[in-house]
Amino acid sequence: MRTEIKGLNEECGVFGIWGHVDAARITYYGLHSLQHRGQEGAGIVVSDEEKLKIHKGMGLVNDVFTEAGLDRLTGTGAIGHVRYTTAGDSDFINCQPLLFNSQTSSLALAHNGNIVNATALKHQLEHQGSIFQTTSDTEVIAHLIKRSGYPNLQDSVKNALTMVKGAYALAMLVEDAMIVALDPNGLRPLSIGKLGDAYVVSSETCAFDIIGAEFVREVQPGELITINNDGMHIDRFSYSTERTLCSMEYVYFARPDSNVDEVNIHMARKNLGRKLAEESPIEADVVTGVPDSSISAAIGYAEKSGIPYELGLIKNRYVGRTFIQPSQALREQGVKMKLSAVRGVVEGKRVVMVDDSIVRGTTARRIVKLLKEAGAKEVHVRISSPPIINPCYYGIDTSTKGELIASKKSTEEIREEMGADSLSYLSVNGLMEGIGRSDKQPNCGQCLACFTGNYPTEIFPEADHPYDKVMGGK
Repeated sequence: MRTEIKGLNEECGVFGIWGHVDAARITYYGLHSLQHRGQEGAGIVVSDEEKLKIHKGMGLVNDVFTEAGLDRLTGTGAIGHVRYTTAGDSDFINCQPLLFNSQTSSLALAHNGNIVNATALKHQLEHQGSIFQTTSDTEVIAHLIKRSGYPNLQDSVKNALTMVKGAYALAMLVEDAMIVALDPNGLRPLSIGKLGDAYVVSSETCAFDIIGAEFVREVQPGELITINNDGMHIDRFSYSTERTLCSMEYVYFARPDSNVDEVNIHMARKNLGRKLAEESPIEADVVTGVPDSSISAAIGYAEKSGIPYELGLIKNRYVGRTFIQPSQALREQGVKMKLSAVRGVVEGKRVVMVDDSIVRGTTARRIVKLLKEAGAKEVHVRISSPPIINPCYYGIDTSTKGELIASKKSTEEIREEMGADSLSYLSVNGLMEGIGRSDKQPNCGQCLACFTGNYPTEIFPEADHPYDKVMGGK
């Protein structure tokens, strides 16, 4: 597990298709639409119903795949993955999908999320003789499936998943089927669609629009779905389920054109901005949003407040995301290259700067400085989510509390440090109302752990090895 927080990183993206003559190329397009969920590596595994073939590498989808490479990936079933590091080192061996071969069959896995008891499971599996080839928590699932020992693959997968704790949206591929599963809390999004007679699965519905597929349904928490030449077969590995979908999907991660749990992301973010304007009004001349994830919230804030929305910040589309840079100095330089203020819009104006979140405070501080250097008379920062005060263990790279600025400083101290004229966050109730959830029940279908500390699953510290809890060991 990484110990350095680079910022608010996305999880990963998974995509799969079964029953299409050009499965690899369709998966390539699907991964393109999910590129925002991970830029460190990409991979595709295909099945021709006799064997599995793989191609993966470090970098963006365009960097990893060529026309010739895709032509070699022949088959009618495929799964793909775009990755950023949540658990395990950022190197080629951890790029997914992971492919495992045995004397009887092969298995490929693509995983979005994080296994919170992976360290304990690895320790026990190694004690039983397993040898791990990667440092990815995803490999644990493959070992558990193989050790389950059931003659039926679906039963082996179900048994394995009962031992796994945390967040996982899984796409698995064997020679004659694609299998998908979602953890009992449904922490990550996963949807199924159809492209002609072929079935497709994706972390986000925006991929269906790119390839021309029709949305069918979302994978429900605790479901195990097998897709093969006979169609789609729905089963369950857990009946003890309570949907606690990651709230940051609505705030930041998902693309605006995606629907998650039947809620459109753009409209949800507009509603968050409207709630923010209700809770934290301010006299100002112009509203601007930090590109890209905060634009929708800024539009909502402007509509509700009556303050005009303007394009006060411009993003350089050819610069990588700042949190991928490996050092603080490079992150600072990345912000300078990534954003610029529009002087003609902000000069002499009282500016409301809407952003989706503050993690470390570095980027927000630099953007406030950019606006003031461009002549903004006042900069009022409005955040369309509550303060992030607790680490996430489910696939967002905020696994230590020490670098979360809101966990150790008050709102006024953060405002002073970033040089803003005012700073306000959206309340937890405002977040829930903006998404469209009831606030009268615990969690109400959303994971709020990073805001409230109320984790939907048991958390296993890496230093501990609670064998009795996870494997029945002694």
